[in-house]
Amino acid sequence: MSKEIVLDIETQSAALNDLRQMRVSIVGAYFYETDQFESFEENQLGSLFKRLEQADRIIGYNSKGFDIPILNRYYPGDLLLIPQLDILEEIHKALGFRLKLDDVAAATVGHRKSAHGLQAVEWWKQGEIQKIKDYCLQDVKVTREVYAYGLKYGALAYEDRLGGRKAIPVDFKQKQSVSAINLSMGF
Repeated sequence: MSKEIVLDIETQSAALNDLRQMRVSIVGAYFYETDQFESFEENQLGSLFKRLEQADRIIGYNSKGFDIPILNRYYPGDLLLIPQLDILEEIHKALGFRLKLDDVAAATVGHRKSAHGLQAVEWWKQGEIQKIKDYCLQDVKVTREVYAYGLKYGALAYEDRLGGRKAIPVDFKQKQSVSAINLSMGF
């Protein structure tokens, strides 16, 4: 049984120069082990960290460049020490440039995200937490679908500037066998 976790975060404010100053509004996660989607508010991150520490791998889209550095603000260790698959990083390795999750999802699995991260910041300001949770979990679902497609077919897709569908070769197989280590620090 896989202990991979797909995650995405939403923040309380738009991008700042220093990601470590940004605060989490919601973290959405899909747990392969239990086949469940769950959301975590800022005050619930301790329970998420216990599960991340047991993960075979954390999967995200721009997770190493955005999500994990922000989560590390709350974590007493370094979440980057847990095995990771950053789908955007793999796309950049293959193509030499970056693509939005929305564009990759549209060309790969046939549908887009439901909103944009800046909308989630507005919902935060308006106190509409459930809307943020729903949006974040939908992003996790899209990321999981893109991951599953790439794992199965060894490729993703995007539309080029001329509207042609182009393949992105990827290898999402885990490179090594990883055994979980309990790193919990009694949150």
